[in-house]
Amino acid sequence: MALDRQPVLETERFRLRPLTEDDREALFEVASDPAVWEQHPIHDRWRREVFDAFFDEGLAAGGALAVIRKSDERIVGSTRFGEVETDEEGDVVEIGWTFLAPYCWGKGLNPEMKQAMLEHAFKEVAIVEFRVGDTNYRSRNALEAIGADRTERYELGRYQGKRVVHLVYEITREDFEAGPLA
Repeated sequence: MALDRQPVLETERFRLRPLTEDDREALFEVASDPAVWEQHPIHDRWRREVFDAFFDEGLAAGGALAVIRKSDERIVGSTRFGEVETDEEGDVVEIGWTFLAPYCWGKGLNPEMKQAMLEHAFKEVAIVEFRVGDTNYRSRNALEAIGADRTERYELGRYQGKRVVHLVYEITREDFEAGPLA
């Protein structure tokens, strides 16, 4: 059975559902706050043309989800399941491209959302990976808080002529079942 990369997931405070073109303006309202991107390697994603490229790529790639706050049905962010790949340890999927409005930070909302996504993923895969900019300490701390381990792997890229380093974190099914979100 293949992983459904665009499920509808429910948590206590969120509903995650497939992202659609109709979500563009509401999601841009969240993404247009520069604070969201201040530690991110693509630090100017708050700009319309940069956001639109990100949004279009998410729709084209599949797996993109809108994060809806149940209390008022507002979009407060987005996230995505990447393509499932197979390596010597089994099937692997990346969870990433995640951002939430700053008013959602520090309230346990990211772990709540990630728990639902990890539970869903581990029905089909052995490992979930995350890639995060090496200077994005907010996201690195958030990943470590949900039990993700930094691997020795990293990826190099470029943005606006500057080198970008993404660190690779992972959680195995076994570590998830024994970890802080279990």
